[in-house]
Amino acid sequence: MKKVAILGRPNVGKSSLFNRLARRRDAITSDVSGTTRDLKKNVVTISEDREFELIDTGGIDESDALFSKVAEMSMRAAEEADVILYMVDGKTLPEEEDRQLFYRLQALGKPIALIVNKIDNDREEQERFWEFVEFGAEAIFPISVSHNRKLTPLYQWLEQYIPPVEKSAAPLQADEDLSLEQLLEAREEPEAEEKKIKVAILGRPNVGKSSLLNALLGEERAVVSEVAGTTIDPVDETIVHDDYEITFVDTAGIRRRSKILGIEKYALGRTEKMLEEADIAILIIDATVGVTELDERIAGLIDKYRLGALIVVNKWDIRGEKEYKEAIQEIRDELKFLHYAPILTVSAKTKQRVQRILDQIVAIYRRYTRRIPTSKLNEVIQYAIRRHHVPSHHGQVVRIKFATQFASKPPRIALVVNKPELLHFSYKRYLANVLREQFDFEGVPLEIVARKRGERSEEE
Repeated sequence: MKKVAILGRPNVGKSSLFNRLARRRDAITSDVSGTTRDLKKNVVTISEDREFELIDTGGIDESDALFSKVAEMSMRAAEEADVILYMVDGKTLPEEEDRQLFYRLQALGKPIALIVNKIDNDREEQERFWEFVEFGAEAIFPISVSHNRKLTPLYQWLEQYIPPVEKSAAPLQADEDLSLEQLLEAREEPEAEEKKIKVAILGRPNVGKSSLLNALLGEERAVVSEVAGTTIDPVDETIVHDDYEITFVDTAGIRRRSKILGIEKYALGRTEKMLEEADIAILIIDATVGVTELDERIAGLIDKYRLGALIVVNKWDIRGEKEYKEAIQEIRDELKFLHYAPILTVSAKTKQRVQRILDQIVAIYRRYTRRIPTSKLNEVIQYAIRRHHVPSHHGQVVRIKFATQFASKPPRIALVVNKPELLHFSYKRYLANVLREQFDFEGVPLEIVARKRGERSEEE
């Protein structure tokens, strides 16, 4: 039977991960550093026919007499294990001791994963996880054991190193014998999360948002009226398309602030709250009117919340004599905030091209959640630098040392730079354009930040 050992310094969450994988509270967990001292073992099953012995080790701290013995036992367990999970605390910056221990374990030549624990939300992943990419681990997983967050990729990585047991092997107890699918469902159902898309339908009053929603759903779900402001509460409706569960929210029409009265103030607040949780925004433009100043402000909201974006030009059937190329160019000129967004011309009334919106939503979401391999990303960045060198600043040389994607939804790229404050925004824009040339990011905002090695965000 294969052995999987969990190692790490004290109080990083090893015992909590052990309990999570074993599906029972065998290991005692606490905030007191060094709670685990002896090795703890349990048999764990993933998939129908794969099982392994999981080993929980004590925190490695060789500076203390007691803990040096614990560390010795932990290292011995690593030497005997077939797979190693090295866990670090994602709430803090990488420690040099962690790096040295990881490299020491890496030298054993066994499959090893770097587990960055306590990454409780997307914000923390954006601000801290990318720092640990410098370890050079081939397999690295940002998780939160306590929040059941993003454990699925770790389970799937483990599965490739655990061979199926022979049919003659003794069965496990019924409460342990779960398939991988059951295991995921019981813990966090992340696959369902990844297949769920939340789409906000935005626009000025009376541009056809509710009509478009009804056309997409194929039923009268939202109230349609020529009276501006009919929709006050966001209307949620979910359909399945291409195996994705798409939830549409038909928001209240957004007016100029000077014209927002009474309950519509509450509706605007609800709309902005909803944008914080959305993945993609559909901006509806009235083809008979064109882009107005208010449309530009709404586009600014989409940019503010960094959403995937699709521009839908409604009422195309009654647009008048304006040619397609002319109309599209005018929209591009006016909505520079959304230069990355594709444009569809439709008619909610006749349902002309309405179903193409669903295909676009799925395609944009796939790009919105995409992660570029670090090696490929650095290859493209180096190509961009060779094509156009980083400008110096008053004789000071600016060097980009490394690039990594540290988050998705939207894709966020961190550049490790010797003098990040001197990297001009125009050069970051140039790099973004090169990335868009090399990778398909249509409909997706792309963020590039420059940081020093070890630098924290100002919000921390």
